[in-house]
Amino acid sequence: MKEFEELRLSLADSQWPAGRVDHDRLIARAIVADREGRYFFAHIRRDDEFGRCELIETAGGGVEEGEALRDAIRRELREELGAEVEILGKLAFVSDYYNLIGRHNLNHYFLCRALSFGRRHLTEQEAQSFHMTTLSLSFDEAVAVYERCACSPLGRLIAQRELPVLRYAHELLSAEYGEKP
Repeated sequence: MKEFEELRLSLADSQWPAGRVDHDRLIARAIVADREGRYFFAHIRRDDEFGRCELIETAGGGVEEGEALRDAIRRELREELGAEVEILGKLAFVSDYYNLIGRHNLNHYFLCRALSFGRRHLTEQEAQSFHMTTLSLSFDEAVAVYERCACSPLGRLIAQRELPVLRYAHELLSAEYGEKP
């Protein structure tokens, strides 16, 4: 596994008024790419307390008690994308907030190479409430979709968090692995 210089970001929620943060959520996320330069994302359509929106987000989720970050990301990628991956390295740490629900997110990002795809194992919320599907996009397509989805408050928060990480991953893949930018 490669040791990358870890990108570190601390971001505020500019979309909803600040209130009391009553919980932290430890999250494992991944930028997943294949050797052809495609990136894989969760495509989400939701209508809940964050509003009605359609967006993309890196696959990942909450780390279970006692679970190692690397184990959590492998589990989350199997669940949300049906993906088996090679973890290339730890990519980033992003601290951000969802003021609307009083949550501080502690996002640990990994750079992963997709090896294969199989059956997804979505939670009921992911399947029924978020209508989660998988999108395969080029780098330029992914940037365009993040920018388009930034028309909603939640989309802006996600793009603020994920675009810098995606750009960093793309630079690393281009430089370290000789892949097309």
